[in-house]
Amino acid sequence: MTGREKIEAAFSEEGTAEIPAVFCYEGIYIRDHWEELTSCPWWYRATPEVELQLEWRAEAFEKTGQDWFCLATCPSREDRENTTIEARVDGVYHVDRRTGSGSLMTPPQVGGWSAAKGLHSICPEDPAQTPEEIDERIPIPESADARADLSDGRGDLAAEMLKAFGDDLYPIAHVASPLWRCYSLWGFEGMMTMVATRPDLVAHACERHLANTVASVRETAALGASGIWIEECMTDMVGPDAFGSLCVRFLIPLVEEIRAAGMKSIYYYCGDPTGKWDHLLSVGADALSLEESKKGWEIDIEDVVDRVGGRCTLLGNLDAMGLLQDGDDEELRAGVDRQVAEGRRNGSRFIASTGSPITPPTSVTRVRRYCDLVHELGST
Repeated sequence: MTGREKIEAAFSEEGTAEIPAVFCYEGIYIRDHWEELTSCPWWYRATPEVELQLEWRAEAFEKTGQDWFCLATCPSREDRENTTIEARVDGVYHVDRRTGSGSLMTPPQVGGWSAAKGLHSICPEDPAQTPEEIDERIPIPESADARADLSDGRGDLAAEMLKAFGDDLYPIAHVASPLWRCYSLWGFEGMMTMVATRPDLVAHACERHLANTVASVRETAALGASGIWIEECMTDMVGPDAFGSLCVRFLIPLVEEIRAAGMKSIYYYCGDPTGKWDHLLSVGADALSLEESKKGWEIDIEDVVDRVGGRCTLLGNLDAMGLLQDGDDEELRAGVDRQVAEGRRNGSRFIASTGSPITPPTSVTRVRRYCDLVHELGST
């Protein structure tokens, strides 16, 4: 079976004969391991040239061994025709051919930290306090189908990626849950305070975020994606009742929209699921993905399978640090074998995955070993 066929089978009621291997947040992995993955210069990730975008991806995908990939958009044809990247003596520049002006580019920082190593939290100076201020800060498209029009060429890279990789690998895209998107509006403390004191305002913001996310889903369907990864962060600190009224309420129509567009949904819930299991399953996503045990709470794959009972597809939660990064080969094999066995107990509706992004110290060779072990142990 190809990687794509394995994942498609894992989403079926019958399950898959061969367990697929993936890891979450491919973009983070590529950023942190660029020189191990490709011989191309770092700025190829930002080049407007579709052929060069394909070149580095072909090298990277071959080395990872995983069974899916993230589908990408690109600038419009007009923008691509009028921009270029120039490697000069003093650095790499993004140049506008129309004006001749160029802006200096900086290489991505391993781990995602800025060169200044400052805090990455959002702390808005003037947080929205009224529905009118939210409307101003979260504009919504006049039509949810507007972004699906790719005639300007924004879908050209995706089309070429599907030609090059789509027969063998499963194409996915990412969106954030409407409640999690509120972090950018209020920051962490502000969002949690608003959930507790102004749930009506939070609900209003979620309605508008949902409208924008639906537009993204329809664009993603037009690009040719097969699956949507729905990211959920920090909301394990929201009480169960508020989680139901401010999160699940908006996730259900989002999942329905993804299904109506002919795609599968993967709900990635970060944090401790204690007290929220019924909510998580009521979302109705085609697959559920959870973190590994850490931060003082446990998410044991056996317990997850007991609770899900084959009602949906599960993604594994292999420990990305304690096992993949720090474990020896024997420990990694045993960890993968345990994940695969539990996946079989879920009716083979299972996709082997890490519970968190790959860490910077984890080599590409190590990640490839994990994928190879899944393919070996998941085929017996």
